[in-house]
Amino acid sequence: MSDILIQGATVLTMEGHDCIFKEGEIAISGDSILSAGPKGSAPEGFKPGLVLDGSGMVAMPGFVNCHTHAAMTLLRSFADDLPLMMWLSDKIWPIEEKLQPDDVYWGTMLCCLEMIKSGTTTFADMYFMMDQVARVVEKSGMRACLSRGMIGVAPNAQEAIDESIRLVEKWHGGAGGRITVMFGPHAPYTCPPEYLRKVIGLAGRYGVGVHIHVAETKDEIEQIQAAYGTSPVRHISRTGLFELPVLAAHCVHLDQGDIEIIAEKMVGVAHCPESNMKLASGISPVAKLLEAGALVGLGTDGAASNNNLDMMEEMRTATLLQKVSTGNPMVLPSYETLKMSTSNGALALGLPGVGKIRKGMKADVIMVNFHRPHLYPKHDLIAHLVYSAQSADVDTVIINGEVVMEGRRVLTLDEEEVLFEAQKRALKLVGEK
Repeated sequence: MSDILIQGATVLTMEGHDCIFKEGEIAISGDSILSAGPKGSAPEGFKPGLVLDGSGMVAMPGFVNCHTHAAMTLLRSFADDLPLMMWLSDKIWPIEEKLQPDDVYWGTMLCCLEMIKSGTTTFADMYFMMDQVARVVEKSGMRACLSRGMIGVAPNAQEAIDESIRLVEKWHGGAGGRITVMFGPHAPYTCPPEYLRKVIGLAGRYGVGVHIHVAETKDEIEQIQAAYGTSPVRHISRTGLFELPVLAAHCVHLDQGDIEIIAEKMVGVAHCPESNMKLASGISPVAKLLEAGALVGLGTDGAASNNNLDMMEEMRTATLLQKVSTGNPMVLPSYETLKMSTSNGALALGLPGVGKIRKGMKADVIMVNFHRPHLYPKHDLIAHLVYSAQSADVDTVIINGEVVMEGRRVLTLDEEEVLFEAQKRALKLVGEK
């Protein structure tokens, strides 16, 4: 691992809207940021093994994708234009029953390749055969928070718990600290209270958080109301789950009381606007969540329901959707959206050392090429990143102090091999040649 100096870039620190260094520089030593500031701010005597020319670039924290199902890239465009429960029960779950470990491995490879090329450095994943996912994270150089999805009403409910325990014991803190692990009960309508209480006990014992889908659809609201006489958020709160660090995906259908509980308990919300739109699940009240002081990050969900893993596109959709749904063009301004995709997303995942450019933070840095027609004139670079930039503008990606993409060439994965293997396995799964 060589020390790195980025020179000549506009450095966007995410330490505040105005904390930007034009023609700045970032010194990276080992896996961490040694310094960030104006030209000449690197410590005296710092001798980098690699100097990166950032002229015309914006250097900023990598994106944090707060909710994915990585291997579902193999089902991209397979089952579109359906409501969530029909999409799951008639299309997705029957194919997932056929998945083999190598399928999960190469589907996750495709996911990581796509994320690296679009500037995502950290992601939260919930799926199964998570050993395969962890292997890909280790090889790709990415940072990830992994959870084995658990369905408490399924025949393999106990097996899922056992696999989750093994995942924590084997991989929490793995890949040089780039992997953290959470327990992953799927949702309150698939995990009865007694099952959730088992998960609560285990998460507390191992000192890890919980990743769960919450209040995603109206059907879920009706199911929980019929079974427990309350909302999913209040129901989960009664189980004691929110006394732990929780990452709650979606949070679409919330009333004011739900919002207050989420804010009070500092539940990390993974907002997935494009998936929620495509499945017609609804619009999360993000503006109200933020107003209440809730911690909201941004996620893409799986590629089978998005259909890409592009966090720049997700940012643009998130902010435009809040404006049109509230009738207020001032809600969710661009800097707040950028925080959701970087520093706030990292906090939602329980990673306070990620998501900003400052001394001591992990060196997860991307360089975005601003010498593009759609990024001129350069009035406001933050607005450009949210409203104008494209994933193909990401030129360089550094994760944990290692260069994993330079000049749009991914250095840790063989792109052609990944595309070939993913295509072959996807066609076999759906019965095509």
